[in-house]
Amino acid sequence: MDKVTGSMEALSALQITSEMEGLDAECKTVLYAKEVLAVILQEVVEEYKGYSRKEIMEFIEDDSFSREKEVSTGRTNTQVRGGNAEFVQLNEKVSYFDFVFRARNPRLSDTVVTVNLHVDMEPQKTYRPGYPVEKRGIYYLARRIASQLTLATDQTDYGALEKCYSIWICRDDIPVQERYSVSFYEMVNTHNIGNCTTKRENYDLMKLVIIRLGESEYHGKEEDEGYHLLRFLNAIMYPHKKEFMDVVSDYIDFSENEELWQEVNVMSGLGQSILEEGREEGREQGREEGRKQGREEGREQGREQGIQALVLDHLEEKIPWEKSIAKLQKHFGLSREKAEQYYRKYAWKEC
Repeated sequence: MDKVTGSMEALSALQITSEMEGLDAECKTVLYAKEVLAVILQEVVEEYKGYSRKEIMEFIEDDSFSREKEVSTGRTNTQVRGGNAEFVQLNEKVSYFDFVFRARNPRLSDTVVTVNLHVDMEPQKTYRPGYPVEKRGIYYLARRIASQLTLATDQTDYGALEKCYSIWICRDDIPVQERYSVSFYEMVNTHNIGNCTTKRENYDLMKLVIIRLGESEYHGKEEDEGYHLLRFLNAIMYPHKKEFMDVVSDYIDFSENEELWQEVNVMSGLGQSILEEGREEGREQGREEGRKQGREEGREQGREQGIQALVLDHLEEKIPWEKSIAKLQKHFGLSREKAEQYYRKYAWKEC
């Protein structure tokens, strides 16, 4: 299977979201990992058909990632590449794109000119928010197109407009007959009168993708169209089950990343299990080192118990991550890096 090597950032995001019940900011974090995006884009972006997930990761522009960009008219056009002044339209409700980024369009790019795809990723808890999400998706696409231009003048180059994707991942409230389905909507040339031919690239500028999940378990078959997309999303978009790492490891391989192994001593739970895959030979060495460090660890036991109690108490009270890290630093004299390590260690044990 076409696997990509998993990074520390991707592993951390997968662990943080292990018990997600809704789709708050922390839960959406998993979709910001390029490894995760590559799996999704390979399945729904036609320009990436035939490309490996590793190649798709390289297409994604690192400096283009942006979260919660304003959608409203008069605003989005000021935020592209951060280069223009802000135009505020009065008495207008502000909406936000969840997560937008640019990625190379290999069909239209060459060694001299790079043409991008503009992607808006919209994870949604409900498919029925009180209006058709399809209409909202079309609106978002229209705004993404408009955001590529500043003020229209006689000199505006409309030929520079680039294609936009809006990908909606809807988790709950899916009608039974529509569960685990994917719909694609795009602009097409439906009819011509007379002898005329227009290049598709001149009007193929918007594509809406609606992905509908619907249950906590997916029972699709490998030969089904969209199987890998739906299986992967079903694993990461719901509270993680015991087979979670088996599913994820079919798409993202963490076992060969040496950087992750350097951090193995501060990991547990899901991360430890994934990293140990294929590394059985390292366990005995770890046990021996553990025996040598027994006395020192005993002296630290009381302190660690206090840290663990604080972390678990904050998890139970749903205290935000940043406040928990600050408390650990203050009460136990920890650096931010060490506080984050302890938080992950005990939070993941609780998962």
